Amino acid sequence: ALQNSYKMVKEGGMDAVKLEGGSKHRAETIRHIVDGGVAVMGHIGLTPQAISVIGGFRAQGRTASRAREMLDEALRLQDAGAFAIVLECVPSTVAQAVTETLEIPTIGIGAGGQTSGQVLVYHDMLGMMSHPHHEAFMPKFCKQYAQVGHAITQGLEQFKKDVEDGTFPGEEYSPYVMDEAEKNVFESLLEKDSAERMNRH
Repeated sequence: ALQNSYKMVKEGGMDAVKLEGGSKHRAETIRHIVDGGVAVMGHIGLTPQAISVIGGFRAQGRTASRAREMLDEALRLQDAGAFAIVLECVPSTVAQAVTETLEIPTIGIGAGGQTSGQVLVYHDMLGMMSHPHHEAFMPKFCKQYAQVGHAITQGLEQFKKDVEDGTFPGEEYSPYVMDEAEKNVFESLLEKDSAERMNRH
């Protein structure tokens, strides 16, 4: 994990890495990475990379016992050296309790308004996916600030049409030309090449 973190920071130009989960094992991994000099953000609640393990895209921490476990997880990650923690798809009361208990910031996504900060997936908030299937499964906590996906679809459809009917690129978007002298030389070379090919066959 530490070697992969080094690679992400160096080659990807990252400032930090984010690890999902709040188990003791995950906390040990975070501690190891932080001790190695890489900043780590934690992530508890709904952990998208473990969807198959937690039973799908479902809210987490909706029972008192699970909410209490999440508080323990958050404290564990803080103690391991995480500089902040994402709280995803949890009741606002749980997010508030975690935020008030921790000394590090929390970032909420579908966790109410009591976290230290907020984040949304920009594909969702800008409506970049206009397929009906995607729209039917928009997260309940996501507010759309635009419908960019419809404009993208219209643009792609217009591009396809222009290519198929030959109006694109056209002269307007074919700006690179040879001067006449070079064009004549090139045509002579093509004629010579054509003649040589004919002679070989």
